[in-house]
Amino acid sequence: MELLKGVIKKSIIILVPAAIASVFLKQERLPLGILIGGLFGLLNLRGLARSVSGLIGTEKAAAKIVFLNMIRLLLLFSAIFILVYFKIVNVFGLLFGFTVVFVLILVEGMRQSKI
Repeated sequence: MELLKGVIKKSIIILVPAAIASVFLKQERLPLGILIGGLFGLLNLRGLARSVSGLIGTEKAAAKIVFLNMIRLLLLFSAIFILVYFKIVNVFGLLFGFTVVFVLILVEGMRQSKI
């Protein structure tokens, strides 16, 4: 859970100033896309962390966890599709938000593996 807390803190430190700075680029819906992309990335990480912690222990929980992961991914895909289809957010903003969270997951994982 330390990994999750570190990624959340660092994501907020990076994504909020990036969204504020993107206001000056005069791209419509870019700041909202950055924030929502980061939020989706963090929610996905949290869901994965819960799944992995729930997987340890019982064997019958595996089928339940696989089902819940499929539902989570379907909901994430549906939300992204709706936001992009109705042009509520900028696609590049979503991509940037996801990428920041992904890179921070890698950095925090490497940092914790060296401890």
